[in-house]
Amino acid sequence: MKKTVLTLTLAASVLALGACSNDSADSSEVIATSKIGDITQNDLYEEMKSSIGDQAFQLLAIEKVLSNKYEVTKEEVNTQLKADKEQFGESFEAIIAQKGYTEESYKKFLELNLLQEKALIEDVKVSEDEIKAQYEDIKDEINVRHVVVEDEETAKKVKAELDSGKDFAEVAKEYSIEEPAQTTGGDLGWISKASPMDEDFLNGAFALEKNVISNPIKSSFGYHIIEVTDKRTIEESYEDKKAEIERQLKLEKADQSTLLPKVAKMMKDADIKIKDEDLKTSLDQFLAAAEAPAEDAEATTEKDAEATESTK
Repeated sequence: MKKTVLTLTLAASVLALGACSNDSADSSEVIATSKIGDITQNDLYEEMKSSIGDQAFQLLAIEKVLSNKYEVTKEEVNTQLKADKEQFGESFEAIIAQKGYTEESYKKFLELNLLQEKALIEDVKVSEDEIKAQYEDIKDEINVRHVVVEDEETAKKVKAELDSGKDFAEVAKEYSIEEPAQTTGGDLGWISKASPMDEDFLNGAFALEKNVISNPIKSSFGYHIIEVTDKRTIEESYEDKKAEIERQLKLEKADQSTLLPKVAKMMKDADIKIKDEDLKTSLDQFLAAAEAPAEDAEATTEKDAEATESTK
């Protein structure tokens, strides 16, 4: 699951703030009643504004300026959603829930990510040969699960337990040092040779026969016990996959430090006037990136991302 440059982590609560500010013109509308008093839409807005207002406003402003120049269709969002579901399989819902998303809020996250990607890769070039080489790397896929531990001795113990018939997911939850294993049971879904993973892990996984538990395989993360549960060759032809591959290669080539200044300049040109006094300064640091050197802009991006993460 990708995290894209400016948003990085888009809390569901941030999305909700935008929703509650737009759903009704009457801020006094009662959204909950009780014997001890009512709660209005404005109560909710003020409470959320006090805790996540700056980050939410920044994200809403980003979306506004990007959607004015670039278009992301429902089809593009659904295509990316489908790809993520295929990649993570049965673990998809657990993974997005861990990040604080429902499927609908995750689609909003994807839409904003895709807008940012279009701005980022607008001027990036890739060759036909590069696209063809990438297709060769992605056309064969394996469905894989693993347990990763710190040392070879533990890895051998894990293999012995799996060879004796113990449930793979339960063993992964017990031994794996990879935190997501507690919800995924070590399932990585479908991967290809182009997947952004450790090279030693990929080489070891693709050398395995189906339904064979590997011996310990060392990577930069530790020692892995791997099982390939299925193999397939994608149905799509080169022409079918060309546009998607071109996009991914452009993202890999793109200089991510250029995105924040680019979007900040778009905001500055939009001449945003903030009427809510509590939010008056929410874009100040962000807009400063329009004039800042790339390395300073990148640091601002990281700081804003950390602030957004803290709202979860």
